[in-house]
Amino acid sequence: MKVVIAGGGIGGLTTALFLHKAGIEVEVLERAETIRELGVGINMLPHAVEELAGLGLLPDLDALGIRTHELLYANRFGQVVWRELRGTDAGYDYPQISIHRGKLLGLIHKAAVERLGAEAIRTGCRVTGFKQTGGGVAVEFCDRDGFRSSASGEVLVGADGLHSAVRSRLYPQEGPPIWSGIMLWRGCTFWPAWRDGRTMAIAGGNFAKFVFYPIATAPGRDDMRLTNWAVMAKTGESSASPPRVEDWSRPGVLADVLPFVRDRFHLDFVDPAAIIRATGDFYEYPNCDREPLPRWSFGRVTLLGDAAHPMYPVGSNGASQAILDARCLSDHLSSASSVEEALAAYDAERRPKTSEIVIANRRGGPEGVIDMVEARAPDGFDNVEDIASHDERKAVVRGYASLAGFANPGRGDDRSGNQ
Repeated sequence: MKVVIAGGGIGGLTTALFLHKAGIEVEVLERAETIRELGVGINMLPHAVEELAGLGLLPDLDALGIRTHELLYANRFGQVVWRELRGTDAGYDYPQISIHRGKLLGLIHKAAVERLGAEAIRTGCRVTGFKQTGGGVAVEFCDRDGFRSSASGEVLVGADGLHSAVRSRLYPQEGPPIWSGIMLWRGCTFWPAWRDGRTMAIAGGNFAKFVFYPIATAPGRDDMRLTNWAVMAKTGESSASPPRVEDWSRPGVLADVLPFVRDRFHLDFVDPAAIIRATGDFYEYPNCDREPLPRWSFGRVTLLGDAAHPMYPVGSNGASQAILDARCLSDHLSSASSVEEALAAYDAERRPKTSEIVIANRRGGPEGVIDMVEARAPDGFDNVEDIASHDERKAVVRGYASLAGFANPGRGDDRSGNQ
């Protein structure tokens, strides 16, 4: 069997690694001229780290990232709404790892080149269409010089992101991504370590949220961390067209983001405006997703990752779910009696789960616990228990963990309340 994968991002390359491990030939077609280490911070949840560890990548993840110890949810005044240990500190078998997205992609790409060979990953190849035959799929693409060419295999996997060419041909009437009305700004810079240098914080409710976590140690400086920050703020109407094209590499503008944090946040661990000003280049992105699909798999063609289930960046879940997709697809392709049966089984297993997460993320995911408390106590509180009970807050956070597939019901680390 040979599988052609459209897309050389985290989902596509991880799929290639799993398929190669299963003894399946792979060819990756990536639209970009080169696979570059772009982006800022990303979190890998324990169930996704477990899958990457199965590929032998845990030492590299540890070398390049941070094992997250604790997560705090707080209101805009820094009053803690919920806190919990993460990863191995919470009793999981594998850590949660915060890492630079580019470094994560880089280590997965390096492993793919070493194991599959550089010739298996073709860049500058923009997929333009495909045709299924009785025994395979012919994938049409334009190369970097504009010449039309094709690749063939028994399976085509569309792992080509939010603007998937494969998805657009399966669902030609779907239209553009759906904007939530929320703009996201993200950046990272070296910043003094907070607490143990492994703590993550998310502060603020519906109007504006601020995210802060370390993603790497500073060379030769135990007191500094490469620190990721993000601001999510309502700037328009839901379902309207975003003001600018969805593009992770679009430079952010200080004058656009600072009004949402200046004089609004009063946090004891960082001044959001200060870390934003201290950052060189940062990025802007309209917060978009798509409606869950009724079907991913059509004969010998299927979808994976953001091409299948783009979701809002809450709950640290997008890349983790793509990695779970990759393992699931590989397992079914290596064990089913036919390609069609394998893709249908993969669809039946992964699509309902990810569809629920897409909808849950629209409601705020686990961060909805902050929204709930700030809606009831917009000017802060003396005791969070007077605003929302422990069980009520737990239901929001742990309910999401169960939905996303990384619940750890045996742990007894409930630690929440005001700091």
